[in-house]
Amino acid sequence: MNAPIGVIDSGVGGLTVVRELRNYLPNEPIIYIGDDARCPYGPRPAEEVLQFTMDMVNSLAQMGIKMLVIACNTATAIALEEVRKQFDFPVVGVIEPGARAAVNASQTGEIAVLGTEGTVKSQAYDQAIQALKSEAKVHSLACPEFVPIVENGEYRTQAARNIVDKTLLPLHSYSFDSVILGCTHYPLLQEHIEAHFSNQKNVISSAAETVIDVERILEAKQLLSISAEEPIFYTTGSMDKFQVIVEDWLAIPHPDVRKLTF
Repeated sequence: MNAPIGVIDSGVGGLTVVRELRNYLPNEPIIYIGDDARCPYGPRPAEEVLQFTMDMVNSLAQMGIKMLVIACNTATAIALEEVRKQFDFPVVGVIEPGARAAVNASQTGEIAVLGTEGTVKSQAYDQAIQALKSEAKVHSLACPEFVPIVENGEYRTQAARNIVDKTLLPLHSYSFDSVILGCTHYPLLQEHIEAHFSNQKNVISSAAETVIDVERILEAKQLLSISAEEPIFYTTGSMDKFQVIVEDWLAIPHPDVRKLTF
């Protein structure tokens, strides 16, 4: 079925999921919405996050998607169940897959979660991890400066490395062997995060694990596509800035980037 998979995020972070979709399911058409104009979602009240998420999902529903990936951890924590109630296509979030990958990777059962203020406050990762392994210990840290670095395209800079180093210092008082990148923006800072921990921790992005869930659902519902199409990207913010990050992160020359206004 050549209808597209819809992917939504508060900004460019969900491109990490798109990259994995293109690697593992290259025939799947994708329509992406990044709500850069209202990013970040992490500090916002839950009611706003729910409304913004619904704005994006309603737009994709009108475009005829066959499945939705909520590639924003904050939106997943707040809106996943409500979206599933209101729409009849399959909906996948990124928290449960990330928790599953971390539990499988951890030898000690102690896991650090890096997330936005909203995701950490929701305790969604704590619940997902402990549902899989009740004795697990979770150490959560809000990293509010990470998303603006990525949204501004500054994730490869020394300034980004310095902010990562400063932000992660509170974790040094804990013992853990695995770190969940609990925001889809954070894989763009993964090299800095791994370097901070001297490459001694399992640093886990939920993106690849999420795509495993997507493939399983598409196969079960016989919705897999058979012919490749280039993705379409919508942004509510700057098209030029969004295009630069798409070209850099996904290696797509001249991506189809369009403006969307709510």
